[in-house]
Amino acid sequence: MNINSKPLVAVKEKLMIPFIRCLVTCVFFCLIAGPVSGEDWSHWRGARRNGIVAESSGWKDGKWPLHESWRVQVPEGASSPIVVNGQLFTTGWQEDQEHVVCLDTMSGKELWRQSYPCPKYGRLATGDEGLYSGPSSTPEFDTQTGLLYTLSTDGDLNCWNTRSKGQRVWSLNLYDSFDVPQRPRVGRSGLRDYGYTSSPLIHADWLIVEVGARQGNLIAFDKKNGMRAWASQSNASAGHNAGPVLMMVEGLPCVAIHNHDGLLVARLDSGNEGHTVATYPWITSFANNIASVAVHDDCVLLTSAYNQNRIAKLRITLKGAELQWEQKAASKVCTPLIYYGHVYWAWQNLFCLDFETGRIVWSGGTCGDAGSCIVTADEKLIVWAGNGELSLVELADRSSEEYTELDSMKRIGKTDAWPHVALSNGRLYCKDRNGQIVCLELLP
Repeated sequence: MNINSKPLVAVKEKLMIPFIRCLVTCVFFCLIAGPVSGEDWSHWRGARRNGIVAESSGWKDGKWPLHESWRVQVPEGASSPIVVNGQLFTTGWQEDQEHVVCLDTMSGKELWRQSYPCPKYGRLATGDEGLYSGPSSTPEFDTQTGLLYTLSTDGDLNCWNTRSKGQRVWSLNLYDSFDVPQRPRVGRSGLRDYGYTSSPLIHADWLIVEVGARQGNLIAFDKKNGMRAWASQSNASAGHNAGPVLMMVEGLPCVAIHNHDGLLVARLDSGNEGHTVATYPWITSFANNIASVAVHDDCVLLTSAYNQNRIAKLRITLKGAELQWEQKAASKVCTPLIYYGHVYWAWQNLFCLDFETGRIVWSGGTCGDAGSCIVTADEKLIVWAGNGELSLVELADRSSEEYTELDSMKRIGKTDAWPHVALSNGRLYCKDRNGQIVCLELLP
């Protein structure tokens, strides 16, 4: 046997990686045919729920030609926008009402609005009221039915028919329907409860919601009528994260969530719905497990600031969670983005880590507490952060030793950029927590 055969195969595979990546990028460009053609942003973090889009950043010939198409004020709140079929959906709070707003993406014109009575903060809310207000949950869209799902800070779970100007299909209140305790105190002065923050998740015929009830941390509802379908074995309190995430574990569909106690991975296969696959303890001061779980294949990333101040990679099997590495770098709010062997997030600085080892590749820029990221088909990183700063940054494979900012726009928003930036059909949608939405067209 040739003792060099295995290393040679490994070398060949390594040499093939740049070619494969180039091929994938070329296919993306063929599909999108320039920045004016693209895809919907139908869920939290986009069509694939991972912050990666199949359209260009618009960077061309050393320039990033962004044009402000429109600017609209909607009711306040950190709910991120989603974009489907030329319509933008978001939620906000104003004058004791929660509003579900639909805008035309070309003009910013309001197409329809629905509202219902709702407090500015959830009924169990405690602490930090100067940092947020109104809804934080991002709407969820069912591409099969055209139904839109929203969750208020006070637990109002609503289903709206977008094909009938937002006519309500069904509704329920999580606090009224289940036994939901206030989030536990963490530390001597660490009592915080921001109400409901996570986005609902469509999977098959279910709408999966992090309820944080004694009946179950995760509860699935029939997406057509709101009837309860199942609940998770775990009844941990809810985190303050942005929502559950789908993943596969040894060929079985599962759902992962960063709840108050840490990681929970539960099964979704028939007969085992809600059964616990893995847990991993991760309790953060002020109940601030805010960044969602980031998933790649059978691995997840967990991160938070404060007493944890770290990021960890875990491999998930049907036997549980196994720690792969941890790094003393953290994201407070921004959910990490995993792309071709690297991890990116924005908190204070923009960070890049090696996904396999956890090594810090580089960090740079100034982001503040708020931040979200998008990787585009031309392999650029769009960062929406701070009090409304937008940046275009090179990925690690094109800038392997240092942070490289290609361009930026300052003070687009007026205050914290808590809502996730969205990119759809050649248009960027930047929203701040006061409800100002700015649409920037990526000029060809």
